[in-house]
Amino acid sequence: MEREKSKICDGFAFIEGPRWYKDALWFSDMHGEAVFRVVPGSAPERVVAVPRRPSGLGWLPNGDLLIASMLDRQVLRWTGSDGLLPYADLSTIAERRINDMLVDSQGRAWVGNFGFDLSSGESVMPGTLARVDSDGSVHAAASDLLFANGMTVLSKGSVLVVAETFKGCLTAFDISAESELINRRTWAALPEGAVPDGICADVEGAIWAASPTTGSVLRLGEGGAVLDSIETGRQAIACALGGPEGDTLFVSSAVATERQACREALTARIDAYRVSVPVA
Repeated sequence: MEREKSKICDGFAFIEGPRWYKDALWFSDMHGEAVFRVVPGSAPERVVAVPRRPSGLGWLPNGDLLIASMLDRQVLRWTGSDGLLPYADLSTIAERRINDMLVDSQGRAWVGNFGFDLSSGESVMPGTLARVDSDGSVHAAASDLLFANGMTVLSKGSVLVVAETFKGCLTAFDISAESELINRRTWAALPEGAVPDGICADVEGAIWAASPTTGSVLRLGEGGAVLDSIETGRQAIACALGGPEGDTLFVSSAVATERQACREALTARIDAYRVSVPVA
């Protein structure tokens, strides 16, 4: 049976960090240097410009939006009325530009970074995952991650899973009562040739992982079993579960990653697929 699919939006430079929040899909146009919001069936709305390249998004318990600003290694706070404000400086922890981010139900922001300068051909090096507590304090949460990328939480928020793109696996940590990451382990290795970029979890504890190298989005069980898959025909960059019933998988895809090529082509898009298991 053919899977139901619909186009949400297209014509962007490079879409990262899709998140479903309050009846709309939010995302960063990284190379377009702005955050957008779109209600399926309507035109996207430009929310705020982020000149140093936005990536991961998340919301504090009070509803303020946090944005990972890649090049200056800052987490910014957007309140709507007060504009874009500094929230946390990660420059003493993040070795290179920051990347995706997860804000959990306690208001902690978990922020990855490249670990090396990918665009200039620097040798692959591990990076440090940062944790920003609700008081704005910044801490080194985990080291030796090979290009920490998308993140999600499982087991009612007690387990953090991080996509290590250059290791081709999902790595899990238990979150202690003191917010420390402990009991590091491989949650799932992706099939040969696939690498995880953006990820999201469903109510059954499975994880969808976007794989740009294979143009697919894989639903993985713990241990690495492939439970479902979607072929996009393009580089699959990130994914998010949401929609009115929670059973829509939003997938951002691209045909290029280099900044100038993306800005000229404007071919990044988001498609929606109906899936059988909703978001947690």
